Amino acid sequence: MTTSTRVNSNSEPIPLDQAWLQTACAESDLPWRVRVVAETGSTSDDLRSAALAGEGPGAVLFAEAQTAGRGRRANRWLAPPGRDLMLSLLLRPEGPHACWPRLTTLAALALCRAIEAVLPLRPLIKWPNDLHLGGRKLAGLLAETAVAPGGAVLVLGIGLNVNTREFPAALADTATSLTRELSAPRPVEVDRHELAVSLLTELHRQLPRLDEGFVEALHEVRARSLLLGRQVRARQGQGEVVGRAVDLDEEGRLRLERADGETVLLDSAESVRQVY
Repeated sequence: MTTSTRVNSNSEPIPLDQAWLQTACAESDLPWRVRVVAETGSTSDDLRSAALAGEGPGAVLFAEAQTAGRGRRANRWLAPPGRDLMLSLLLRPEGPHACWPRLTTLAALALCRAIEAVLPLRPLIKWPNDLHLGGRKLAGLLAETAVAPGGAVLVLGIGLNVNTREFPAALADTATSLTRELSAPRPVEVDRHELAVSLLTELHRQLPRLDEGFVEALHEVRARSLLLGRQVRARQGQGEVVGRAVDLDEEGRLRLERADGETVLLDSAESVRQVY
């Protein structure tokens, strides 16, 4: 489906059109069942509740505004209504449950490729689950498992800064959006519909690589890594690890080399910051 720029003459955001998005998915043979709500507490919480009530995998929920959206460590994800993409997907990945942690890595790759497909931008992946542009945070992902009547499911939450131009003072130096990173004489309003379909397309392509195709996917992830080759400080609980990020292992875990030569393998971290 060919899209046009969906911007009002006064640059007010145009609401996401649920019927248009569902039709675009059907025309591209995508399996997603799309729903759009004006406001909710958390799209991930809503899908988790839906799964417990019998909703099957493939549901996608977009919200124009969230009052209790969250990232890792229970951080709140705040965004002005109608400007960005906030969504969650209900999944039951094929393959062993032991491989499910790989899904965040694949989702980050899908998000990068989706942006690259429609815009002249190349985001970088900041392990374990953020995207950056111009040295600032662009997007975050959060994958959570839940037990449903049909078996375990995974809820994948995604927050992507698309058309936000101004951030709160506390985030002004650390957050960015797609429209802020586009080079143009005046601000450009990114078509959220086109971007949403691009993202759903790439997720459909990348998520099946959870098992046999993961090694090849890691090559693409390494090429988009923000941290590899850099000295970083990772915090886990009450402890910290400082070292040079040298590689991602076969599971997507971050391998650090400390100053004493010892290698540390991280499967998660509460925060990761570049030292230099």
